[in-house]
Amino acid sequence: MASSTSPSPSDPEKMDHHQAHNVQPAPSISNNTNHNHDPEKSVAIPIDGEPKSKTATAHPFSEQESEPELEQPNPNSPQQHDHDQKKTTWNASRTSISRFLLICYSFILMGMSDGAIGALIPYLETYYSISYTIVSLVFLSPFVGYLLAALFNNLIHHHFGQRGVAILGPVCRLIGFIPMACHLPYPALPVVMLFTGFGNGIEDSAWNAWVGNMRNANELLGIIHGCYGLGATIGPLIATSMVTKGGLEWYTFYYVIVGLNGSELVAMTAAFWTATKEVYRAGIAESESESEDVAGAGGENEGGTNKRTTTRTVMRDPIPWIVAMFLLGYVGAEVSLGGWIVTFMLKVRQAEPFDAGLTVTFFWLGLTVGRVVLGFITGRIGEKVAISVYLLLCIALQLLYWLVPSFVASAIFVSFLGFFLGPLFPAAIVAATKLLPPGYHVSAIGFAAAFGGGGAAIFPFAVGAIAQKKGVTVLQPIVLAILVFILLMWWLLPGGLKPGGLERARENREKVGDEVRKGFRWLKGKAGSPNSCSSFVHTESAAGVNRV
Repeated sequence: MASSTSPSPSDPEKMDHHQAHNVQPAPSISNNTNHNHDPEKSVAIPIDGEPKSKTATAHPFSEQESEPELEQPNPNSPQQHDHDQKKTTWNASRTSISRFLLICYSFILMGMSDGAIGALIPYLETYYSISYTIVSLVFLSPFVGYLLAALFNNLIHHHFGQRGVAILGPVCRLIGFIPMACHLPYPALPVVMLFTGFGNGIEDSAWNAWVGNMRNANELLGIIHGCYGLGATIGPLIATSMVTKGGLEWYTFYYVIVGLNGSELVAMTAAFWTATKEVYRAGIAESESESEDVAGAGGENEGGTNKRTTTRTVMRDPIPWIVAMFLLGYVGAEVSLGGWIVTFMLKVRQAEPFDAGLTVTFFWLGLTVGRVVLGFITGRIGEKVAISVYLLLCIALQLLYWLVPSFVASAIFVSFLGFFLGPLFPAAIVAATKLLPPGYHVSAIGFAAAFGGGGAAIFPFAVGAIAQKKGVTVLQPIVLAILVFILLMWWLLPGGLKPGGLERARENREKVGDEVRKGFRWLKGKAGSPNSCSSFVHTESAAGVNRV
């Protein structure tokens, strides 16, 4: 997103005040830049060149002088406002509306399939007479598909455009779901689920990158991921009702899924037929050009507008890796909970089968409501601080879900756990668009979303494999450890916890882990400061005198 690259032009009155108190840097800047420029440009250019002047003339005071600049909110600058107004909106045209609505439909279908598999696990075990470890392969095998999607997503965009994604995604899912509906022997199911993982991976990453670059991205991503949660809510409910109330076999649910995915293929192909590779390449070039305009003369063009930004180039930046690890853990916790809640409630909380199925429905319903409702709050208080608070609440709720041995209490805790987990994925996508240049977005977000989606495979499989020997109670400590891990990953992202920090992080050249290093330096300084040591010695001496 271009907003992450723009230097914030200051108010002329504030510049006069700044120059009055910083005499050394101001004359050298104004002598070089204030000739033959209009007032706005004469303010913007000095700020862009200011670090060089500070290095040359006022290095001893560079930390003190940088503070006022850090407090200036970039999102409110005139240039940034104009650039934000140029972003596309979901309702800019009938084509945009139809595409956005179809993306919502696609996420509903992805949620239905991901949510239902957890509710159907007990019936798969019975039908095929297999163990936890073997049945968990239906989680693990899509991981390979997600990894392939992470590697090929940018290439598909470059050679086929969004049209290629719109066709290939539903086709791959049909390749996976048709054998499920035909209830082939179990060894065939993990193999065909590779295609399901690939189809989900390329669609998930492509539509996240596209919507993440729209105006009001937090709210829109909250809506499409809320649609995923909606699908994950109704999927288990439909599957459980078909088996427990209708007396049908587990595979009859996939008759419904195959029909819905077939309709998606037809509708997506029609809606995205004009979204060719030429349109995609032109859009990337235009976005990067606007990013340079907002950044000013000193702006960088990391992505390049004349050639494709390769995935290998993007992977040299640590931010996509941090976001990918965050999403890997988040999706792993989400799908592990959704996939094993039913089994946990049946085996540990001694719930009735239909009640256990309702519990996973409550979890996905909470996730859906959280994504939509909290999506309107997250952007207003800042992604970094909001997600930190949500994760701390999730850790507390997970502890209660684990330690309170009551079915009713567990159902309530897991519902609120889903509510606060909901906005994490959309917020991570928005953070990536703010921290990275436009040319990196499809590759970086595609890689992070697809690699993170692999968490839906590897962690539920790990839970199943360990549960085979230790029991399904291992779900709780594993999920708790994942939540702590992703909180640490989130704190490694630059930008601090102040509102607007993500927008300023790239302009200020902040690095991954800067805030953590500052915290350690602060603690070290407090622990080793002369005042604290002398105070400690004085206290000990006084105590010694008193003892004497």
